[in-house]
Amino acid sequence: MKFNLKFLLITLFICTISIAQNKGTISGVLTDKESNNQALPFANVLIKGTNISANTDIDGKYTLSINPGSYTIIFSFVGYESVEKPVTVKANETITVDQVLSSGGYTLKDVVVKSSAVNRQKESALLLEQKNAVDIKQSIGAQELSRKGVSDVSGAVTKTTGITKQEGTGAIFVRGLGDRYNSTTMNGLPIPSNDAEKKNINLDIFSTDIIEYVSIDKVYNSKFFGDFAGGNVDIVSKDYKGNGFFKIDAESKINTNAVSEKNFTLQEGPNAFGFSKTSIPNNSLTEYNFNTLQLSKKTPLAASFGLSAGDTYKVGEEGKISLFGTASFSNDYASRTNGIAKGSVNASGVAGKNLDYNYQSYNTNTTGMLNAGYKINNNNKISFNSLYINTSSQKKEESNGYIVDLANDGNGYIRRNDYEKSDLWVNQLLGQHKLGDRTNFNWGGSYNIINQNTPDRTYNTMNKLAEGYVINSQSAPNNSRYFQDLKETETAANLSLDYKFKKDGNGIYKGKITAGYNGRFKKRDFEATQFNFKTTTSPVSHTGDVVDPNNLDLFYNQTNFNNNFFTISTFRGGYQVEDALDPQVYSGDLTINGGFVNTEYKFNKLTAVLGLRGEYILQNVAWNTSLDPTGDNNELKKTAFLPSLVLKYELNDKQNLRLGLSKTYTLPQFKERAKFVYEEFLQAKFGNPYLYASDDYNLDLKWEMFPKSDELISVTAFGKYILNPINETTVNSSTNDISWANTGDYGYAAGAEVEYRKTLWAMDTENSKKLTGGLNVSYLYSNQELNDAKVLKETHGTIPTNFTNKTGKFTGASDLLLNADLSFFNEWNDKKSNLTTTIAYNYFSDRVNAIGTQEKGDLVDKAVGTLDFIARSKLSKHFGLGLIAKNLLDPTVKTVQENTSGDVVIRSYKKGLNLNLAFSYEF
Repeated sequence: MKFNLKFLLITLFICTISIAQNKGTISGVLTDKESNNQALPFANVLIKGTNISANTDIDGKYTLSINPGSYTIIFSFVGYESVEKPVTVKANETITVDQVLSSGGYTLKDVVVKSSAVNRQKESALLLEQKNAVDIKQSIGAQELSRKGVSDVSGAVTKTTGITKQEGTGAIFVRGLGDRYNSTTMNGLPIPSNDAEKKNINLDIFSTDIIEYVSIDKVYNSKFFGDFAGGNVDIVSKDYKGNGFFKIDAESKINTNAVSEKNFTLQEGPNAFGFSKTSIPNNSLTEYNFNTLQLSKKTPLAASFGLSAGDTYKVGEEGKISLFGTASFSNDYASRTNGIAKGSVNASGVAGKNLDYNYQSYNTNTTGMLNAGYKINNNNKISFNSLYINTSSQKKEESNGYIVDLANDGNGYIRRNDYEKSDLWVNQLLGQHKLGDRTNFNWGGSYNIINQNTPDRTYNTMNKLAEGYVINSQSAPNNSRYFQDLKETETAANLSLDYKFKKDGNGIYKGKITAGYNGRFKKRDFEATQFNFKTTTSPVSHTGDVVDPNNLDLFYNQTNFNNNFFTISTFRGGYQVEDALDPQVYSGDLTINGGFVNTEYKFNKLTAVLGLRGEYILQNVAWNTSLDPTGDNNELKKTAFLPSLVLKYELNDKQNLRLGLSKTYTLPQFKERAKFVYEEFLQAKFGNPYLYASDDYNLDLKWEMFPKSDELISVTAFGKYILNPINETTVNSSTNDISWANTGDYGYAAGAEVEYRKTLWAMDTENSKKLTGGLNVSYLYSNQELNDAKVLKETHGTIPTNFTNKTGKFTGASDLLLNADLSFFNEWNDKKSNLTTTIAYNYFSDRVNAIGTQEKGDLVDKAVGTLDFIARSKLSKHFGLGLIAKNLLDPTVKTVQENTSGDVVIRSYKKGLNLNLAFSYEF
């Protein structure tokens, strides 16, 4: 039996060799002249009418083995036009084709393949770009986002190393540095914030349907504005290339907490599509014309629907017009259960507010985008992007329990109904021009508008007595309605001119000088009016009137107002005061003019980029608010000179060593400097006009290796030294309000990042079945000085502090961040069908929420780990399905105050699981 088996194996081996020896081979290497003869990987090579195909590897090489005969070989790449060429193969012979490719088109002997930019939706293409780039950056493309079940940009960036997201918001922390240290751009141009309290726009509102990839720069380059310390997130919109298509997407979604609620109710009024806007009613101080306070029951089943289409059209010999458009609507319901909320906790752990916490919400997102590109010829291209996003969030927050001096018997009840609406309109015009073999000119301009409204936020405080609920009107603002409008316009411009020099013997330029200009001109107008409803005590007291908390219209109505049950006033007074209806206002103007020069030179394996940027910054804030009814203004000026150096050393074809050094600054925001009170559910914040900019010094050292086209190993060490850092701090007062201050002379952060991407198993060279894994881990240590005397002196005594510790961590800084994913990919039916399943895990350790004062410890967001499962399948050329289950572990989200007597839970809740079923059909 053993002899027969050996004989059979030998026979099969000989037959295999014989067959192989009779075959011929087609092989070659493709390189790109514009990238200093770098390889062009991931191109497709296919023998027409067969299943024989190959992809060029990371070195641009491909090989095909085939029986002798005449065939048609197809060269293709996503974003390139497919090319067919007849090939004759002879037995035991190899046909070799090597070719340098040039921009705008490349020649494969007598075959011309017209090209454009590399398709940056693919993971492998983005890794190649990272490998070849001199700058130190990370990118995540549409392919990886789909595999990991990411639906918005804020979720996208948290899948990269060293970045976390603030719970319940779209705000991100880069290496422990929060909103004020980061910046957001779209196609390299700045975009405004849609939140009065934030510098950066909420990244949740950007659906992944509109993006090609997201780039995260954590190392400064002088082409960026100097307000940069954590990182810059650049959202690159889709630039369609290829044949025409039309696609329909649909999705159903549920949140397990929301669907399990027996009484999911929200305030009546806002419509389901998120476009409602309620204005201040007429005669609002002399008549009761406000909207209903009643609640309506909702069925918390959510969905989304989207359409997208694209096509390209030839114009003349070299011209081409490309069009891409998408429109979508999505909604979702959320509920937070097992909630706890405490406020005004002293150093002994005693809370001034000790409440349960219930939260229900309904959110919408409507997005429309049009991209139009006109390739005039191989040297000139112009593109126009227009993006409109309307978002709304309707929330109901409720708490029952103890409130010092208002509900000492633990019978307090608070309800806040909040509806927020914002619409963003981004318009961009971009141009790329090759003026010659040495010179390129790029430009861009944008005009953006953001409107953010809080129309009719309601707040009611009650006490539950034996006979029922009664309105607590001890203070006039305890029962109120609030109207807020913010409008911000921003114009921006980018100009840059590249000039190459020092050509070597191979015709490659070793040096490049880039000079450019960036301008940013922003204007914000903000106004808010709060109407306070105080129950009257004279001549007849109505403070003990029993009310129905689910139908407060029975108390707050025109009849009862006429009968003097309650009065209506603003902070300025009632109808007797002439200017009582004048809103609280602040305005902000920001002008930044910047110029830069970068010099890049390649010394064999070492490439250096030396940059210098100069900026003049003028920020003016004016206000007239309840904190300062007479009004005032404050001006901040700064001239900044910002040097930077980036070094890249190519250890070999697969390994790089990089170094980055730079100086930047951190600018305070309008809302941080305006004397206006921002009311949150159980917390208030107000601005500090004496804030000034911080100066930042940054260092990065990175080693990276690319074993294969879709694999990466990297280790990064980084450090930051910040002069006069800005922090949120509790003000030493009876109300424990929060403000902002330059809290010390210095602060620093240092850490390390490790990233690993690996193909763990592959069935064949075509990767039709493969198992891949990814892991990135970040460690951070931060420390800063906390100086009471400095704050008191610089704020002219307006913000007294009493820091518990003399040093502390940066707010938002986690010691440990971790992202891990495991994916299995299976492809069949001649690559027309596939299935990708992914398990993704995200973890952040404890992080400081606010700095402790008055012998109280820091407020700390406790560690959270989340686990998601994603399955996406392309069942045929046209039909796709997806199943996404997020937050499978459903951990308790918790914030504590770290006192010497032990941690006190300030806030905690569970979010529940989110389950999505997706469908797509492409024509």
